[in-house]
Amino acid sequence: MVDLRSRAGRFAIVGLLILLPLLLQQIDDYILHIAIIIGIYAILSLSLNVIVGYAGQFALGHAAFYGIGAYTAALLMLHGSASFWLALAAAAAVTGLFGLLLGSPVIRLRGDYLGIVTLGFGEIVRLIFVNWVDVTRGPMGLPGIPAPSLFGHAFTEKIEFYYLILALVLLTYFIINRIVHSGIGLNLLTIREDETLAQSVGIRPNPYKLLAFSLGACFAGVAGAYWAAYISYVSPDSFRYLDSVNILAMVILGGTASLPGSILGAILLVLAPEILRYMNDYRMMLLGLAIILMMIFKPSGFWGEKHRKYNFYGLAQKGGRK
Repeated sequence: MVDLRSRAGRFAIVGLLILLPLLLQQIDDYILHIAIIIGIYAILSLSLNVIVGYAGQFALGHAAFYGIGAYTAALLMLHGSASFWLALAAAAAVTGLFGLLLGSPVIRLRGDYLGIVTLGFGEIVRLIFVNWVDVTRGPMGLPGIPAPSLFGHAFTEKIEFYYLILALVLLTYFIINRIVHSGIGLNLLTIREDETLAQSVGIRPNPYKLLAFSLGACFAGVAGAYWAAYISYVSPDSFRYLDSVNILAMVILGGTASLPGSILGAILLVLAPEILRYMNDYRMMLLGLAIILMMIFKPSGFWGEKHRKYNFYGLAQKGGRK
């Protein structure tokens, strides 16, 4: 039995993910499409977990960063003749900046108040997409977004998009995993549990909260840029309040402050509506009931946060307290 927590176990999982589409492609492109959507939501869930799970900030506007990334990449590729890779980097930078701008005035808010402000931010961004017709074409959206290309080869097959989203998911997981398992991650958890205690031991909460907002927004922008290139069309309908709630549900169901839990939550909430599609009239009701039962009997999520042990001196040498 392979231990999933070992390095060999992780390599086995990555190898399976690389080989899996070669088998799935023989079945149906629809399966690959679902796998791609899971990858997009895995990035969104991982990025939101930095804000909600590690920094303890109740954010309800994550779809806004997703949309900003999508529109930034789409406009650059359509009107700026930028390549997908340049547009991807620009989308990450722009959404990271917006995360910093949003975080600066709201980091002193907590709980429901913070949720209301971020919800308002998400709706403001969506309304800008709808009403700024000269730039976004309003409800008509932006069609004809070019596909990514690599060494002169344009992506046309779903299996190519699958490998691209797989690479982005692995890169996102690697970067976030390194950050949250460093002194920065410990400081974020300390701030989440007791901000007063964190200040008493020399941890300044505001810079870490801003870092969490910027980092989460940055990777949401990456997901948005990929979505724009994959669908080749963006419109305001793709970035609604319910999408933010759906991403938050993935984080909570999978397990807050748990990166594998974020991916598991994305898999469950993308697959569940598809599995229940034959019960179209009742599937959302059944999905809601399942979520309620989950929160009652397993509130920490399917793959909840595990207790981590730290060596104080080793952490201090890495600059854990700043």
